[in-house]
Amino acid sequence: MLTIKDITKCFGGLVALNNVSFSVKEGNINALIGPNGAGKTTLMNIITGIYGPDKGNVHFIGRDISNLQSTKIANMGISRTFQHLEIFSNMTVLENVMVARYAKTKSGFISSGLKLPNAIREEKDSNIKSEEMLQYIGLLNRKDEIASNLPIGEQRALEIARALATEPRLLLLDEPAAGLNIKETKLLGETIMRIRNEKGVTILLVDHDMELVMKISDWITVLNFGEVIANGKPTDIQKDPSVIKAYLGAEE
Repeated sequence: MLTIKDITKCFGGLVALNNVSFSVKEGNINALIGPNGAGKTTLMNIITGIYGPDKGNVHFIGRDISNLQSTKIANMGISRTFQHLEIFSNMTVLENVMVARYAKTKSGFISSGLKLPNAIREEKDSNIKSEEMLQYIGLLNRKDEIASNLPIGEQRALEIARALATEPRLLLLDEPAAGLNIKETKLLGETIMRIRNEKGVTILLVDHDMELVMKISDWITVLNFGEVIANGKPTDIQKDPSVIKAYLGAEE
């Protein structure tokens, strides 16, 4: 579904990514892990069009998306959450999800402003589908709450609900377990697996919680200093000497 080929990205004299290549198979939960500063979020930003690569290509379902705008990439079926929460804090929980649904509507600014019949139908449909997504993620009873009032675990869930509201084929999750306690992380893992198993959404996950990553991932790619140092199943990655060295350092 997703192919990363020889991606290189520099910021001034800093090489954030250096000839990074790997692929994500449709229907998989793939994890992208590595120490802080390895280049994981930079790569997520390149996949979603926030940055363009200096070299290399990103292909999604056979199409080169390397230099497309973020909105076009989202409309093709890639959605994401962010390392630092990016909810609309002054909107309600329901309004946060409905914002994402507007990407699926066809009514223009004028017809929406004039409340023409087609626009009214689409808004009603967006409301229904947004509530269905909140029900799925377990937040329907909080739909009228101001989003900033939710505890961090529910804010993370809201971000996932909003990403799912665009009906993606590929979902990128950037450190969704950050700030969560053990119980919330366990629930997050169950939710991610449900999204893959029930909705058929392929997932690319970045996270530092190794217990979560090893439990739910089908395949893992490891970055260190902007380069791929390992690819494999969780059981293989746990035993890989280069991965152990990157995380724990080498003995003197």
